[in-house]
Amino acid sequence: MHRFLARLAFLLRPGWVALILVVIAFTYLCFMVLAPWQLGKNARTSRENHQIENSLNTAPVPLKTLLPQQDSSAQAAQWRRVTATGHYLPDVEVLARLRVVEGDQAFEVLVPFVVDDGPTVLVDRGYVRPEPGSHVPPIPRPPQDKVTITARLRDSEPAVTDKEPFSRDGVQQVYSINTDQVSVLTKVPLAGSYLQLVEDQPGGLGLIGVPHLDAGPFLSYGIQWISFGILAPIGLGYFAYSEIRIRRQEKQAKAPETPMTVEEKLADRYGRRR
Repeated sequence: MHRFLARLAFLLRPGWVALILVVIAFTYLCFMVLAPWQLGKNARTSRENHQIENSLNTAPVPLKTLLPQQDSSAQAAQWRRVTATGHYLPDVEVLARLRVVEGDQAFEVLVPFVVDDGPTVLVDRGYVRPEPGSHVPPIPRPPQDKVTITARLRDSEPAVTDKEPFSRDGVQQVYSINTDQVSVLTKVPLAGSYLQLVEDQPGGLGLIGVPHLDAGPFLSYGIQWISFGILAPIGLGYFAYSEIRIRRQEKQAKAPETPMTVEEKLADRYGRRR
């Protein structure tokens, strides 16, 4: 045991200590940070793809049957198609800026919608393209009469903390569709989720489609980080074993030869003559 520990004494040298610490830190990051991060993104993408596919194949349901459930469990009915009857508040308008629709910059037009015998919900009417200089173009007003709309139920987005809302061209503008933030700006109480209009709806503008059903590379990335976390300590062990073997060979090469006895010399001499 003492001899074995003596062979490992080189691991206490500064270079080896630094290498061991780097491998430990890298392995920890692989298993506890990087792999869970990618696998978590894969789980979220798979869940959203399932919700979108379910939305495409399921008939719309009344908004009031889902909205209370949506407020308490925000991920349950994301992308589900719903119907609502009520009226817009056409004089209350907010634009979500710096959005990308079909690869180009766009404004998304947000207007509150008062549901009959229900809550007031924020409606994303669709998109318009900005004019040069990111100015707001003329936007058609939504209908003032009672209408029935069909839309997709969407979760409120996180507010962008380092970019405050502002007013330009006479319109309030925000950087994310956060219903709490829009409620404060418009002074209109809003439900926790918002609606994104589907095609051919009253008050609709440029259609915002659903994302492509693509799982992405997140699962393979997660597996790769797990593999790296396994290979790192194995590689360290291999280099340590190689160092031990090289040191053993060098020690054997430096060891003095044991002198031959008279009997061994005679046996060697006569053995050669034969």
